[in-house]
Amino acid sequence: MRIALGSDHAGFPLKEAVKRHLQDDGQEVLDVGTDSQAPVDYPGFCAAAARAVAEDRADRAIVFGGSGQGEQIAANKVRGVRAALCHDLYTARLSREHNDANVLAMGGRIVAPDLALEIVGVWLATPFAGGRHARRVAQIAEIEREER
Repeated sequence: MRIALGSDHAGFPLKEAVKRHLQDDGQEVLDVGTDSQAPVDYPGFCAAAARAVAEDRADRAIVFGGSGQGEQIAANKVRGVRAALCHDLYTARLSREHNDANVLAMGGRIVAPDLALEIVGVWLATPFAGGRHARRVAQIAEIEREER
């Protein structure tokens, strides 16, 4: 799987831990930055990771910040992206199963690295359930088209 990663300075350590884990697992990783803990603004990095998914350069993306909130919001501004903020296994599973989330957001100041790796594992392994959920995801896409 091709996975884009983006973070700000607060999410950088968690991004690096997840990146190593994904690469060790044989995943193809596209790291769009940042590359240190020097203070930066997150919107551009999160949009770049989300655009990689929207432009089919990545299958999914993960964005990291202090809380993950702003990172999720920035990623969701990219057309075709459904970013979900997940700080536990349950929301990670449901974000994929019910919402077909293609971007995961996590907070490096909230989620410990071991839990983050579990969240990523569940999120990557969970398929979209389709059915009644597909109708709802299509309705979200229609709202997005209307708002253009």
